[in-house]
Amino acid sequence: MSDLRELYQEVILDHTKHPRNFGTLPHATHRAQGHNPLCGDQLALFVEVADDRLRDLRFAGRGCAISTASASLLTEAVKGRTTAEAHALFERFHAAVTSASDEPVDTAGLGKLAVLAGVREFPMRVKCASLAWHTLEAALAQSPDPVSTE
Repeated sequence: MSDLRELYQEVILDHTKHPRNFGTLPHATHRAQGHNPLCGDQLALFVEVADDRLRDLRFAGRGCAISTASASLLTEAVKGRTTAEAHALFERFHAAVTSASDEPVDTAGLGKLAVLAGVREFPMRVKCASLAWHTLEAALAQSPDPVSTE
């Protein structure tokens, strides 16, 4: 189990130090802002949707390691998916990170996102891990209001 935990930590650190899809997306069709007041995470998410597919995504901002890694992993996981597939992945991810720590966690279909399932043991970190996901949901709904984890 410690080898698996070590691997998960390596993936999180890699995505924190070298975030994928970081920056703005001038031709974005959907945008949203997110904020986690407890940790200070600030996130802007830019999405290009065409033919009901998330063609491209970028994120900008600053945040803790979990928040940054989650945003980076999110962009890789949903790029090319339909909006329905992205919503379904959000539901699976959210269930994994919010399940009780003494219950078995279902990481089927999460791919690399499974590395973040361990945050369920640290309730304050769940908000860090889920900020980008809630921001994606707001962007796809074209909500004008910023997302807050509070």
